[in-house]
This record gives sequence, C-alpha cells and structure tokens, in this order.
Amino acid sequence: MNWQEFFAMGGYAFYVWFSYGITFVVMLIIAISPIIQRKQFLRQQALRLKRQDKS
Repeated sequence: MNWQEFFAMGGYAFYVWFSYGITFVVMLIIAISPIIQRKQFLRQQALRLKRQDKS
C-alpha cells in the first residue's frame, strides 16, 4: 500500500476524511467551550461586584 492509496481510502476518502474533520471540529468546540464560558462568567461576576461596590 502506498500513501496515495491510503489517502484515497478505497474510493471512500470523502466520507472518511469528512467524518474525521467533523469529529475534530466538534471535539475542538467541546474543549474550547468551557474555557470561553468560564471567562464570561468571571467577567460577569467582576461587573456584578463593581456594581455592588458603587451602591
């Protein structure tokens, strides 16, 4: 087997590589989402504390 055959996947390359791509994107979103949500939460809490201090 050579590299060209490997990447062609016996004629199913589009489906195989598309599936890998979608899986990678979903896993990336799952990994990054909590980080973004945590930053937003901390920012909201900081704003809330500033508002309370002004009162």
